[in-house]
Amino acid sequence: MAVSTATSDTEKENFAALLEESLGRTDSFEGTVVKGTVVSIENDTALIDVGLKSEGRVALKEFGQPSQGPVLEIGDEVEVYVDRIEDKNGEAVLSREKARREEAWAALERAFHESQRVTGVIFGKVKGGFTVDLSGAVAFLPGSQVDIRPVRDISPLMGTPQPFQILKMDRSRGNIVVSRRAVLEESRAEARSELVASLKEGQVLEGVVKNITDYGAFVDLGGVDGLLHVTDIAWRRINHPSEALQIGQTVKVQVVRFNPETQRISLGMKQLEADPWEGVEAKYPVGAKYTGRVTNITDYGAFVELEPGIEGLVHVSEMSWTKKNVHPGKIVSTSQEVEVMVLDVDPVKRRISLGLKQCMENPWSGFSEKHPPGTTLEGEVKNITEFGLFVGLPGDIDGMVHMSDLSWEKPGEQAIQDYKKGDMVRVKVLDVDPEKERISLGIKQLAEDPFEKGAAEVRKGQVVTCTITGSSDAGLEVAVGEGLTGFIRKADLSRDRSEQRTERFSEGDKVDAKIISIDRNTRRLQLSIKQKEAEEEKKAMADYGSSDSGASLGDILGAALKRAREEASKKDDES
Repeated sequence: MAVSTATSDTEKENFAALLEESLGRTDSFEGTVVKGTVVSIENDTALIDVGLKSEGRVALKEFGQPSQGPVLEIGDEVEVYVDRIEDKNGEAVLSREKARREEAWAALERAFHESQRVTGVIFGKVKGGFTVDLSGAVAFLPGSQVDIRPVRDISPLMGTPQPFQILKMDRSRGNIVVSRRAVLEESRAEARSELVASLKEGQVLEGVVKNITDYGAFVDLGGVDGLLHVTDIAWRRINHPSEALQIGQTVKVQVVRFNPETQRISLGMKQLEADPWEGVEAKYPVGAKYTGRVTNITDYGAFVELEPGIEGLVHVSEMSWTKKNVHPGKIVSTSQEVEVMVLDVDPVKRRISLGLKQCMENPWSGFSEKHPPGTTLEGEVKNITEFGLFVGLPGDIDGMVHMSDLSWEKPGEQAIQDYKKGDMVRVKVLDVDPEKERISLGIKQLAEDPFEKGAAEVRKGQVVTCTITGSSDAGLEVAVGEGLTGFIRKADLSRDRSEQRTERFSEGDKVDAKIISIDRNTRRLQLSIKQKEAEEEKKAMADYGSSDSGASLGDILGAALKRAREEASKKDDES
Protein backbone atom coordinates (compact mmCIF):
# COMPACT_ATOMS: atom_id res chain seq x y z
CA MET A 1 0.00 0.00 0.00
CA ALA A 2 2.87 2.31 0.86
CA VAL A 3 4.43 1.76 -2.51
CA SER A 4 1.18 2.33 -4.20
CA THR A 5 0.63 5.55 -2.35
CA ALA A 6 4.08 6.78 -3.25
CA THR A 7 3.54 5.95 -6.84
CA SER A 8 0.25 7.80 -6.88
CA ASP A 9 1.79 10.94 -5.42
CA THR A 10 4.58 10.84 -7.97
CA GLU A 11 2.13 10.59 -10.82
CA LYS A 12 0.17 13.50 -9.45
CA GLU A 13 3.29 15.61 -9.28
CA ASN A 14 4.26 14.70 -12.82
CA PHE A 15 0.77 15.46 -14.11
CA ALA A 16 0.76 18.84 -12.33
CA ALA A 17 4.13 19.67 -13.81
CA LEU A 18 3.00 18.71 -17.26
CA LEU A 19 -0.24 20.69 -16.85
CA GLU A 20 1.63 23.74 -15.59
CA GLU A 21 4.08 23.49 -18.47
CA SER A 22 1.19 23.20 -20.90
CA LEU A 23 -0.70 26.09 -19.39
CA GLY A 24 2.44 28.21 -19.23
CA ARG A 25 3.07 27.50 -22.90
CA THR A 26 -0.47 28.42 -23.87
CA ASP A 27 -0.51 31.47 -21.64
CA SER A 28 2.62 32.69 -23.40
CA PHE A 29 0.60 32.79 -26.63
CA GLU A 30 -1.64 35.61 -25.35
CA GLY A 31 -0.50 39.05 -26.52
CA THR A 32 1.76 37.66 -29.22
CA VAL A 33 1.71 37.40 -32.99
CA VAL A 34 1.70 33.82 -34.26
CA LYS A 35 1.34 32.08 -37.60
CA GLY A 36 -1.84 30.21 -38.42
CA THR A 37 -3.49 28.40 -41.30
CA VAL A 38 -6.87 29.19 -42.82
CA VAL A 39 -8.88 25.97 -42.45
CA SER A 40 -12.25 27.28 -43.65
CA ILE A 41 -14.12 30.41 -44.73
CA GLU A 42 -17.69 30.77 -43.55
CA ASN A 43 -19.78 33.76 -44.58
CA ASP A 44 -17.77 36.80 -43.47
CA THR A 45 -15.29 35.01 -41.14
CA ALA A 46 -12.24 32.80 -41.52
CA LEU A 47 -11.48 29.85 -39.18
CA ILE A 48 -7.73 29.80 -38.40
CA ASP A 49 -5.68 27.09 -36.68
CA VAL A 50 -2.76 28.50 -34.68
CA GLY A 51 -1.81 25.20 -32.91
CA LEU A 52 -4.02 25.65 -29.88
CA LYS A 53 -6.66 23.19 -28.68
CA SER A 54 -9.25 25.14 -30.62
CA GLU A 55 -9.27 27.29 -33.70
CA GLY A 56 -10.15 31.00 -33.74
CA ARG A 57 -12.39 33.07 -35.93
CA VAL A 58 -11.31 36.34 -37.63
CA ALA A 59 -13.57 38.66 -39.60
CA LEU A 60 -12.63 38.67 -43.30
CA LYS A 61 -12.61 42.47 -43.39
CA GLU A 62 -9.53 42.42 -41.13
CA PHE A 63 -7.51 40.79 -43.87
CA GLY A 64 -8.03 43.65 -46.30
CA GLN A 65 -6.13 46.89 -46.33
CA PRO A 66 -8.23 49.84 -45.08
CA SER A 67 -8.21 51.09 -48.64
CA GLN A 68 -8.75 47.68 -50.24
CA GLY A 69 -11.08 44.68 -50.00
CA PRO A 70 -10.15 41.35 -48.29
CA VAL A 71 -8.32 38.67 -50.34
CA LEU A 72 -8.08 35.27 -48.56
CA GLU A 73 -8.24 31.53 -49.50
CA ILE A 74 -8.32 28.19 -47.58
CA GLY A 75 -4.81 26.97 -46.83
CA ASP A 76 -3.29 30.48 -46.70
CA GLU A 77 -0.82 30.98 -43.91
CA VAL A 78 -1.39 34.21 -42.04
CA GLU A 79 -0.09 36.00 -38.98
CA VAL A 80 -2.62 36.83 -36.29
CA TYR A 81 -2.56 38.32 -32.85
CA VAL A 82 -3.68 36.02 -29.98
CA ASP A 83 -5.94 38.08 -27.76
CA ARG A 84 -7.16 35.18 -25.55
CA ILE A 85 -6.63 31.42 -25.56
CA GLU A 86 -10.38 30.81 -25.56
CA ASP A 87 -13.60 32.69 -25.14
CA LYS A 88 -16.91 31.57 -23.63
CA ASN A 89 -17.43 29.38 -26.66
CA GLY A 90 -14.06 27.66 -26.16
CA GLU A 91 -12.56 29.28 -29.28
CA ALA A 92 -9.34 31.26 -29.48
CA VAL A 93 -9.80 35.02 -29.83
CA LEU A 94 -7.61 36.12 -32.74
CA SER A 95 -7.08 39.46 -34.58
CA ARG A 96 -5.42 40.05 -37.91
CA GLU A 97 -5.77 43.81 -37.52
CA LYS A 98 -3.86 43.82 -34.22
CA ALA A 99 -1.20 41.59 -35.73
CA ARG A 100 -0.74 43.94 -38.63
CA ARG A 101 -0.67 46.91 -36.25
CA GLU A 102 2.04 45.30 -34.13
CA GLU A 103 4.12 44.62 -37.20
CA ALA A 104 3.57 48.10 -38.54
CA TRP A 105 4.36 49.87 -35.26
CA ALA A 106 7.71 48.13 -34.99
CA ALA A 107 8.65 49.14 -38.53
CA LEU A 108 7.28 52.66 -38.09
CA GLU A 109 9.21 53.24 -34.87
CA ARG A 110 12.44 52.31 -36.65
CA ALA A 111 11.59 54.70 -39.52
CA PHE A 112 10.67 57.48 -37.08
CA HIS A 113 13.95 57.23 -35.14
CA GLU A 114 15.97 57.06 -38.36
CA SER A 115 13.95 59.94 -39.99
CA GLN A 116 13.05 57.72 -42.91
CA ARG A 117 10.03 58.16 -45.17
CA VAL A 118 7.20 55.66 -44.97
CA THR A 119 4.62 54.66 -47.56
CA GLY A 120 0.95 55.06 -46.84
CA VAL A 121 -2.46 55.41 -48.41
CA ILE A 122 -4.96 58.18 -47.64
CA PHE A 123 -8.29 56.41 -47.15
CA GLY A 124 -10.58 58.64 -45.09
CA LYS A 125 -11.46 62.15 -44.01
CA VAL A 126 -11.80 63.26 -40.38
CA LYS A 127 -12.12 66.57 -38.59
CA GLY A 128 -9.04 68.68 -39.29
CA GLY A 129 -7.45 66.27 -41.73
CA PHE A 130 -7.34 62.75 -43.13
CA THR A 131 -6.60 59.15 -42.11
CA VAL A 132 -3.66 57.28 -43.63
CA ASP A 133 -3.03 53.53 -43.66
CA LEU A 134 0.65 52.83 -42.91
CA SER A 135 0.70 49.09 -43.63
CA GLY A 136 -1.88 48.39 -40.91
CA ALA A 137 -1.30 51.31 -38.54
CA VAL A 138 -3.70 54.22 -38.95
CA ALA A 139 -2.09 57.69 -38.87
CA PHE A 140 -3.49 61.22 -38.87
CA LEU A 141 -2.62 63.60 -41.71
CA PRO A 142 -3.45 67.26 -40.77
CA GLY A 143 -5.02 69.32 -43.56
CA SER A 144 -2.09 71.76 -43.47
CA GLN A 145 0.36 68.90 -44.14
CA VAL A 146 -1.25 67.57 -47.31
CA ASP A 147 0.62 69.81 -49.76
CA ILE A 148 2.83 72.88 -49.99
CA ARG A 149 -0.12 74.82 -51.39
CA PRO A 150 -3.73 74.56 -50.17
CA VAL A 151 -5.50 71.71 -51.98
CA ARG A 152 -9.17 72.22 -52.80
CA ASP A 153 -9.85 68.65 -53.96
CA ILE A 154 -7.92 65.82 -52.33
CA SER A 155 -9.81 63.00 -54.08
CA PRO A 156 -7.05 62.43 -56.71
CA LEU A 157 -4.62 61.67 -53.83
CA MET A 158 -6.83 59.14 -52.05
CA GLY A 159 -6.22 55.41 -52.55
CA THR A 160 -2.77 55.96 -54.03
CA PRO A 161 0.42 54.89 -52.18
CA GLN A 162 2.51 57.93 -51.36
CA PRO A 163 5.54 58.77 -49.23
CA PHE A 164 5.04 60.42 -45.84
CA GLN A 165 7.24 61.75 -43.06
CA ILE A 166 6.36 60.76 -39.47
CA LEU A 167 6.14 63.89 -37.32
CA LYS A 168 5.05 62.36 -34.01
CA MET A 169 4.37 58.91 -32.49
CA ASP A 170 2.79 57.78 -29.20
CA ARG A 171 2.42 53.97 -29.00
CA SER A 172 0.69 54.02 -25.63
CA ARG A 173 -2.09 56.16 -27.08
CA GLY A 174 -1.85 54.70 -30.53
CA ASN A 175 -1.31 58.12 -32.14
CA ILE A 176 0.74 58.73 -35.28
CA VAL A 177 0.94 62.10 -37.08
CA VAL A 178 2.38 62.20 -40.60
CA SER A 179 3.14 64.85 -43.22
CA ARG A 180 3.11 64.67 -46.97
CA ARG A 181 4.14 68.34 -47.20
CA ALA A 182 7.52 67.66 -45.52
CA VAL A 183 8.34 65.11 -48.21
CA LEU A 184 7.32 67.53 -50.98
CA GLU A 185 9.39 70.36 -49.50
CA GLU A 186 12.42 68.13 -49.33
CA SER A 187 11.91 67.05 -52.93
CA ARG A 188 11.24 70.67 -53.85
CA ALA A 189 14.58 71.75 -52.37
CA GLU A 190 16.36 69.13 -54.48
CA ALA A 191 14.47 70.15 -57.61
CA ARG A 192 15.16 73.82 -56.85
CA SER A 193 18.91 73.25 -56.79
CA GLU A 194 18.77 71.41 -60.11
CA LEU A 195 16.53 74.03 -61.71
CA VAL A 196 18.56 77.04 -60.53
CA ALA A 197 21.75 75.43 -61.80
CA SER A 198 20.31 75.08 -65.31
CA LEU A 199 18.27 78.30 -65.41
CA LYS A 200 19.04 80.94 -68.04
CA GLU A 201 17.35 84.00 -69.54
CA GLY A 202 15.11 83.28 -72.50
CA GLN A 203 14.32 79.76 -71.28
CA VAL A 204 10.67 78.71 -71.63
CA LEU A 205 9.22 76.82 -68.68
CA GLU A 206 5.89 75.57 -67.43
CA GLY A 207 4.69 76.54 -63.97
CA VAL A 208 1.71 76.80 -61.70
CA VAL A 209 0.29 80.11 -60.43
CA LYS A 210 0.99 80.00 -56.69
CA ASN A 211 -0.15 83.43 -55.52
CA ILE A 212 -1.66 86.59 -56.98
CA THR A 213 -0.93 90.16 -55.79
CA ASP A 214 -1.82 93.64 -57.04
CA TYR A 215 1.47 93.90 -58.94
CA GLY A 216 1.73 90.41 -60.41
CA ALA A 217 1.63 86.66 -59.82
CA PHE A 218 4.12 84.22 -58.30
CA VAL A 219 4.61 81.12 -60.43
CA ASP A 220 5.95 77.85 -59.03
CA LEU A 221 8.43 76.49 -61.56
CA GLY A 222 8.92 73.25 -59.66
CA GLY A 223 10.91 74.03 -56.54
CA VAL A 224 11.52 77.71 -57.21
CA ASP A 225 9.18 80.68 -57.60
CA GLY A 226 9.36 83.43 -60.20
CA LEU A 227 7.52 86.75 -60.39
CA LEU A 228 5.27 87.36 -63.38
CA HIS A 229 4.74 91.13 -63.30
CA VAL A 230 1.33 92.44 -64.32
CA THR A 231 2.88 94.32 -67.28
CA ASP A 232 4.41 91.08 -68.60
CA ILE A 233 1.23 88.98 -68.53
CA ALA A 234 -0.12 90.24 -71.87
CA TRP A 235 0.47 92.99 -74.42
CA ARG A 236 -2.96 94.42 -73.65
CA ARG A 237 -3.61 96.49 -70.53
CA ILE A 238 -4.36 94.41 -67.44
CA ASN A 239 -5.35 96.39 -64.36
CA HIS A 240 -5.12 93.40 -62.00
CA PRO A 241 -3.50 89.97 -62.56
CA SER A 242 -6.73 88.22 -61.52
CA GLU A 243 -8.25 89.44 -64.80
CA ALA A 244 -6.06 86.93 -66.68
CA LEU A 245 -4.85 84.38 -64.11
CA GLN A 246 -6.15 82.25 -61.26
CA ILE A 247 -4.41 80.32 -58.49
CA GLY A 248 -3.58 76.77 -59.53
CA GLN A 249 -3.56 77.58 -63.24
CA THR A 250 -0.78 76.03 -65.31
CA VAL A 251 0.98 78.61 -67.48
CA LYS A 252 3.84 78.69 -69.95
CA VAL A 253 6.36 81.44 -69.18
CA GLN A 254 9.70 82.75 -70.36
CA VAL A 255 12.58 83.70 -68.08
CA VAL A 256 12.99 87.43 -68.69
CA ARG A 257 15.67 88.12 -66.06
CA PHE A 258 17.57 85.89 -63.61
CA ASN A 259 19.91 87.02 -60.83
CA PRO A 260 22.00 84.02 -59.68
CA GLU A 261 23.12 85.84 -56.52
CA THR A 262 19.68 86.76 -55.20
CA GLN A 263 18.02 83.94 -57.18
CA ARG A 264 15.28 86.35 -58.21
CA ILE A 265 13.50 85.27 -61.36
CA SER A 266 11.41 87.61 -63.52
CA LEU A 267 8.99 85.87 -65.84
CA GLY A 268 6.93 86.90 -68.84
CA MET A 269 3.99 85.48 -70.75
CA LYS A 270 3.54 88.15 -73.40
CA GLN A 271 7.09 87.56 -74.61
CA LEU A 272 5.89 84.24 -76.04
CA GLU A 273 3.46 86.11 -78.33
CA ALA A 274 4.11 88.38 -81.33
CA ASP A 275 4.72 92.04 -80.44
CA PRO A 276 1.70 94.01 -81.73
CA TRP A 277 3.82 97.19 -81.92
CA GLU A 278 5.83 95.83 -84.83
CA GLY A 279 4.88 97.82 -87.95
CA VAL A 280 2.54 100.01 -85.90
CA GLU A 281 3.16 103.09 -88.10
CA ALA A 282 1.83 101.26 -91.14
CA LYS A 283 -1.15 99.87 -89.26
CA TYR A 284 -2.16 103.21 -87.75
CA PRO A 285 -1.20 106.10 -90.06
CA VAL A 286 -1.55 109.67 -88.83
CA GLY A 287 -4.93 111.15 -89.71
CA ALA A 288 -6.76 107.82 -89.89
CA LYS A 289 -9.84 107.24 -87.75
CA TYR A 290 -10.50 104.08 -85.71
CA THR A 291 -12.95 102.81 -83.13
CA GLY A 292 -11.48 101.78 -79.79
CA ARG A 293 -12.42 100.99 -76.20
CA VAL A 294 -11.62 103.25 -73.25
CA THR A 295 -9.47 101.17 -70.87
CA ASN A 296 -8.31 103.71 -68.31
CA ILE A 297 -9.09 107.31 -67.32
CA THR A 298 -6.59 109.65 -65.63
CA ASP A 299 -6.49 113.34 -64.73
CA TYR A 300 -4.58 114.10 -67.93
CA GLY A 301 -6.59 112.04 -70.41
CA ALA A 302 -8.00 108.65 -71.36
CA PHE A 303 -6.32 105.52 -72.77
CA VAL A 304 -8.06 103.88 -75.71
CA GLU A 305 -7.32 100.31 -76.84
CA LEU A 306 -7.14 100.03 -80.63
CA GLU A 307 -6.36 96.30 -80.50
CA PRO A 308 -5.11 93.95 -77.76
CA GLY A 309 -1.72 95.32 -76.76
CA ILE A 310 -2.03 98.63 -78.63
CA GLU A 311 -3.25 101.60 -76.61
CA GLY A 312 -3.17 105.29 -77.37
CA LEU A 313 -3.64 108.34 -75.18
CA VAL A 314 -6.31 110.94 -75.82
CA HIS A 315 -4.93 113.95 -73.97
CA VAL A 316 -7.50 116.03 -72.12
CA SER A 317 -6.81 118.90 -74.54
CA GLU A 318 -7.86 116.66 -77.46
CA MET A 319 -11.12 115.43 -75.96
CA SER A 320 -13.55 118.27 -76.64
CA TRP A 321 -13.67 121.47 -78.68
CA THR A 322 -15.66 123.30 -76.04
CA LYS A 323 -15.25 121.62 -72.64
CA LYS A 324 -12.10 123.11 -71.17
CA ASN A 325 -10.64 122.33 -67.73
CA VAL A 326 -13.04 119.39 -67.35
CA HIS A 327 -11.98 115.99 -65.95
CA PRO A 328 -11.82 113.35 -68.72
CA GLY A 329 -14.18 111.16 -66.68
CA LYS A 330 -16.96 113.64 -67.37
CA ILE A 331 -16.50 113.24 -71.13
CA VAL A 332 -15.92 109.48 -71.51
CA SER A 333 -16.36 106.39 -69.34
CA THR A 334 -14.39 103.15 -68.93
CA SER A 335 -15.22 100.44 -71.52
CA GLN A 336 -16.98 103.00 -73.73
CA GLU A 337 -16.53 102.55 -77.48
CA VAL A 338 -15.27 105.78 -79.06
CA GLU A 339 -14.07 106.98 -82.45
CA VAL A 340 -10.60 108.53 -82.42
CA MET A 341 -8.13 109.99 -84.90
CA VAL A 342 -4.41 109.11 -84.90
CA LEU A 343 -2.44 112.32 -84.27
CA ASP A 344 1.07 110.93 -83.76
CA VAL A 345 2.85 107.55 -83.59
CA ASP A 346 6.16 106.92 -81.79
CA PRO A 347 7.14 103.23 -82.21
CA VAL A 348 10.36 103.69 -80.20
CA LYS A 349 8.57 104.98 -77.10
CA ARG A 350 5.58 102.77 -77.96
CA ARG A 351 3.19 105.71 -77.81
CA ILE A 352 0.24 106.73 -79.95
CA SER A 353 -1.41 110.13 -79.54
CA LEU A 354 -5.11 110.13 -80.34
CA GLY A 355 -7.76 112.81 -80.72
CA LEU A 356 -11.41 112.53 -79.84
CA LYS A 357 -12.56 116.01 -80.83
CA GLN A 358 -11.05 115.63 -84.31
CA CYS A 359 -13.81 113.14 -85.10
CA MET A 360 -16.44 115.81 -84.37
CA GLU A 361 -17.31 119.06 -86.13
CA ASN A 362 -15.11 121.96 -85.09
CA PRO A 363 -17.62 124.50 -83.72
CA TRP A 364 -15.08 127.31 -84.17
CA SER A 365 -14.90 126.74 -87.91
CA GLY A 366 -18.67 126.36 -88.11
CA PHE A 367 -19.15 129.57 -86.17
CA SER A 368 -16.95 131.50 -88.58
CA GLU A 369 -19.08 130.35 -91.50
CA LYS A 370 -22.43 131.07 -89.86
CA HIS A 371 -21.47 134.23 -87.98
CA PRO A 372 -18.82 136.24 -89.85
CA PRO A 373 -17.36 139.47 -88.40
CA GLY A 374 -20.03 142.17 -88.16
CA THR A 375 -22.79 139.75 -87.07
CA THR A 376 -24.83 140.83 -84.07
CA LEU A 377 -25.72 138.14 -81.47
CA GLU A 378 -27.13 137.86 -77.99
CA GLY A 379 -25.56 135.76 -75.24
CA GLU A 380 -25.17 135.22 -71.54
CA VAL A 381 -22.25 136.60 -69.57
CA LYS A 382 -20.54 133.36 -68.47
CA ASN A 383 -17.57 134.83 -66.67
CA ILE A 384 -16.01 138.19 -65.77
CA THR A 385 -12.22 138.56 -65.60
CA GLU A 386 -9.84 141.41 -65.10
CA PHE A 387 -9.49 141.85 -68.86
CA GLY A 388 -13.07 141.45 -70.08
CA LEU A 389 -16.30 139.47 -70.33
CA PHE A 390 -16.81 135.91 -71.62
CA VAL A 391 -20.14 135.56 -73.42
CA GLY A 392 -21.82 132.28 -74.36
CA LEU A 393 -22.42 131.85 -78.10
CA PRO A 394 -24.20 129.33 -80.38
CA GLY A 395 -22.37 125.99 -80.60
CA ASP A 396 -21.59 125.86 -76.88
CA ILE A 397 -18.55 128.10 -77.27
CA ASP A 398 -17.56 131.39 -75.65
CA GLY A 399 -16.39 134.69 -77.09
CA MET A 400 -14.62 137.48 -75.26
CA VAL A 401 -15.47 141.19 -75.03
CA HIS A 402 -12.24 142.94 -74.11
CA MET A 403 -12.71 145.72 -71.58
CA SER A 404 -11.57 148.23 -74.20
CA ASP A 405 -14.56 147.22 -76.35
CA LEU A 406 -17.20 147.75 -73.66
CA SER A 407 -17.89 151.48 -73.96
CA TRP A 408 -16.99 154.54 -76.02
CA GLU A 409 -17.50 156.94 -73.15
CA LYS A 410 -16.16 155.08 -70.08
CA PRO A 411 -12.74 153.58 -69.42
CA GLY A 412 -12.80 149.76 -69.43
CA GLU A 413 -12.21 149.53 -65.67
CA GLN A 414 -15.39 151.53 -65.07
CA ALA A 415 -17.49 150.03 -67.85
CA ILE A 416 -16.91 146.41 -66.71
CA GLN A 417 -18.52 147.22 -63.38
CA ASP A 418 -21.86 147.66 -65.16
CA TYR A 419 -22.06 143.89 -65.86
CA LYS A 420 -22.57 140.78 -63.75
CA LYS A 421 -22.51 137.04 -64.40
CA GLY A 422 -25.75 135.82 -65.97
CA ASP A 423 -26.60 139.09 -67.72
CA MET A 424 -27.90 138.79 -71.29
CA VAL A 425 -26.02 141.14 -73.59
CA ARG A 426 -25.99 142.02 -77.28
CA VAL A 427 -22.59 141.79 -78.93
CA LYS A 428 -21.04 142.26 -82.35
CA VAL A 429 -18.59 139.70 -83.79
CA LEU A 430 -15.28 141.50 -84.40
CA ASP A 431 -12.95 138.61 -85.30
CA VAL A 432 -12.90 134.76 -85.41
CA ASP A 433 -9.68 132.69 -85.21
CA PRO A 434 -10.59 128.95 -85.50
CA GLU A 435 -6.99 127.77 -85.04
CA LYS A 436 -6.52 129.62 -81.76
CA GLU A 437 -10.17 129.00 -80.86
CA ARG A 438 -10.78 132.69 -80.18
CA ILE A 439 -13.74 134.90 -80.93
CA SER A 440 -13.44 138.64 -80.32
CA LEU A 441 -16.66 140.47 -79.53
CA GLY A 442 -17.59 144.07 -78.96
CA ILE A 443 -20.42 145.87 -77.21
CA LYS A 444 -19.50 149.47 -77.89
CA GLN A 445 -19.35 148.69 -81.62
CA LEU A 446 -23.15 148.34 -81.59
CA ALA A 447 -23.33 152.16 -81.36
CA GLU A 448 -21.73 154.82 -83.58
CA ASP A 449 -18.34 156.02 -82.44
CA PRO A 450 -18.90 159.55 -81.07
CA PHE A 451 -15.26 160.44 -81.69
CA GLU A 452 -15.49 159.64 -85.40
CA LYS A 453 -18.75 161.53 -85.62
CA GLY A 454 -17.25 164.60 -83.94
CA ALA A 455 -13.95 164.29 -85.79
CA ALA A 456 -15.80 164.40 -89.08
CA GLU A 457 -17.05 167.90 -88.21
CA VAL A 458 -13.62 169.41 -87.45
CA ARG A 459 -10.32 169.69 -89.22
CA LYS A 460 -6.72 170.31 -88.39
CA GLY A 461 -5.93 174.06 -88.09
CA GLN A 462 -9.51 174.95 -87.19
CA VAL A 463 -10.08 177.28 -84.23
CA VAL A 464 -12.74 175.87 -81.91
CA THR A 465 -14.26 176.84 -78.59
CA CYS A 466 -13.30 174.45 -75.78
CA THR A 467 -14.72 173.88 -72.31
CA ILE A 468 -12.13 173.16 -69.62
CA THR A 469 -12.88 169.83 -67.87
CA GLY A 470 -9.71 169.43 -65.82
CA SER A 471 -6.18 170.69 -65.26
CA SER A 472 -2.78 169.36 -64.24
CA ASP A 473 0.79 170.55 -64.19
CA ALA A 474 1.12 169.38 -67.79
CA GLY A 475 -1.83 171.34 -69.16
CA LEU A 476 -5.61 171.49 -69.54
CA GLU A 477 -8.17 168.73 -70.35
CA VAL A 478 -10.92 170.18 -72.57
CA ALA A 479 -14.17 169.11 -74.27
CA VAL A 480 -14.87 170.15 -77.83
CA GLY A 481 -18.49 169.97 -78.95
CA GLU A 482 -20.17 166.56 -78.37
CA GLY A 483 -18.04 163.44 -78.17
CA LEU A 484 -14.62 165.05 -78.58
CA THR A 485 -11.99 165.56 -75.95
CA GLY A 486 -8.70 167.35 -76.22
CA PHE A 487 -5.63 168.54 -74.40
CA ILE A 488 -3.79 171.87 -74.35
CA ARG A 489 -0.22 171.57 -73.18
CA LYS A 490 1.07 174.13 -70.70
CA ALA A 491 3.47 175.54 -73.31
CA ASP A 492 0.48 176.13 -75.63
CA LEU A 493 -1.58 178.18 -73.17
CA SER A 494 -0.17 181.57 -74.32
CA ARG A 495 2.45 183.28 -76.46
CA ASP A 496 3.56 185.09 -73.36
CA ARG A 497 5.60 182.69 -71.20
CA SER A 498 4.50 184.43 -68.03
CA GLU A 499 0.89 183.59 -68.96
CA GLN A 500 1.59 179.86 -69.47
CA ARG A 501 0.02 178.99 -66.09
CA THR A 502 -2.82 176.50 -65.64
CA GLU A 503 -4.05 178.22 -62.49
CA ARG A 504 -5.25 181.10 -64.66
CA PHE A 505 -8.07 178.81 -65.79
CA SER A 506 -10.93 177.16 -63.94
CA GLU A 507 -13.05 174.09 -64.74
CA GLY A 508 -15.98 175.16 -66.90
CA ASP A 509 -14.15 178.13 -68.49
CA LYS A 510 -14.44 178.41 -72.26
CA VAL A 511 -11.41 179.19 -74.38
CA ASP A 512 -10.69 179.35 -78.09
CA ALA A 513 -7.85 177.18 -79.36
CA LYS A 514 -6.49 175.93 -82.63
CA ILE A 515 -6.61 172.19 -83.50
CA ILE A 516 -3.03 171.15 -84.17
CA SER A 517 -3.67 167.35 -84.50
CA ILE A 518 -6.44 164.73 -84.49
CA ASP A 519 -5.09 161.51 -82.90
CA ARG A 520 -7.40 158.57 -83.61
CA ASN A 521 -5.26 156.18 -81.57
CA THR A 522 -5.67 158.16 -78.36
CA ARG A 523 -9.10 159.45 -79.52
CA ARG A 524 -8.35 163.04 -78.59
CA LEU A 525 -7.46 166.41 -80.12
CA GLN A 526 -4.27 168.35 -79.52
CA LEU A 527 -5.04 172.11 -79.28
CA SER A 528 -3.05 175.33 -78.84
CA ILE A 529 -4.09 178.81 -77.66
CA LYS A 530 -0.57 179.94 -78.44
CA GLN A 531 -0.86 179.07 -82.12
CA LYS A 532 -4.31 180.66 -82.30
CA GLU A 533 -2.87 183.93 -80.95
CA ALA A 534 0.05 183.80 -83.37
CA GLU A 535 -2.39 183.27 -86.25
CA GLU A 536 -4.44 186.28 -85.13
CA GLU A 537 -1.33 188.43 -84.94
CA LYS A 538 -0.31 187.34 -88.39
CA LYS A 539 -3.72 188.19 -89.73
CA ALA A 540 -3.73 191.63 -88.03
CA MET A 541 -0.39 192.39 -89.55
CA ALA A 542 -1.76 191.45 -92.93
CA ASP A 543 -4.85 193.65 -92.50
CA TYR A 544 -3.38 196.73 -90.81
CA GLY A 545 0.32 196.60 -91.16
CA SER A 546 0.92 198.24 -94.66
CA SER A 547 3.62 200.99 -94.92
CA ASP A 548 1.12 203.46 -96.35
CA SER A 549 -1.14 203.54 -93.36
CA GLY A 550 1.39 205.24 -91.13
CA ALA A 551 0.08 203.29 -88.14
CA SER A 552 2.44 202.00 -85.44
CA LEU A 553 2.73 198.32 -84.40
CA GLY A 554 1.01 199.20 -81.18
CA ASP A 555 -1.94 200.68 -82.96
CA ILE A 556 -2.20 197.63 -85.21
CA LEU A 557 -2.03 195.13 -82.37
CA GLY A 558 -4.38 197.21 -80.26
CA ALA A 559 -6.98 197.34 -82.97
CA ALA A 560 -6.57 193.58 -83.66
CA LEU A 561 -6.86 192.63 -80.03
CA LYS A 562 -9.91 194.85 -79.60
CA ARG A 563 -11.50 193.23 -82.62
CA ALA A 564 -10.67 189.76 -81.29
CA ARG A 565 -12.22 190.57 -77.92
CA GLU A 566 -15.35 191.86 -79.54
CA GLU A 567 -15.67 188.68 -81.62
CA ALA A 568 -15.10 186.53 -78.55
CA SER A 569 -17.66 188.53 -76.56
CA LYS A 570 -20.15 188.16 -79.37
CA LYS A 571 -19.63 184.36 -79.41
CA ASP A 572 -20.16 184.18 -75.64
CA ASP A 573 -23.42 186.10 -75.96
CA GLU A 574 -24.57 183.77 -78.75
CA SER A 575 -23.73 180.67 -76.72
